[in-house]
Amino acid sequence: MQLTAILTQLLPLQTGESKNGTWRKQDMIVETDGQYPKKICVSIWGDKINENQLQIGNLLNIFYELESREYNNKWYTDIKAWKIETISRIVTPMPNDEIPTTDNFYSQDEDDEGDLPF
Repeated sequence: MQLTAILTQLLPLQTGESKNGTWRKQDMIVETDGQYPKKICVSIWGDKINENQLQIGNLLNIFYELESREYNNKWYTDIKAWKIETISRIVTPMPNDEIPTTDNFYSQDEDDEGDLPF
């Protein structure tokens, strides 16, 4: 299956040891486009993790498999990416401290009855 979405958040990289050696898992949150955007957690394992691709704001084409498993009579579903392509880099929004304030638009010294029609 295939999904096109914007990378909005990278969760901490998880690593560990198994009988087959060291493993790595990277979870990321992506957001779909459309009238009702959805946030989805996608996992990437091992050598498929490419830090250059996984930049916040990148528009990604994600090829994935769905897998569900049962634990204690509850079902859990994983979305595992097996291939990721970068479509484009999207401009990220400014941090909150760089957002202009409204003080630039109105001054207390201006005439309250200025050019407003009401």
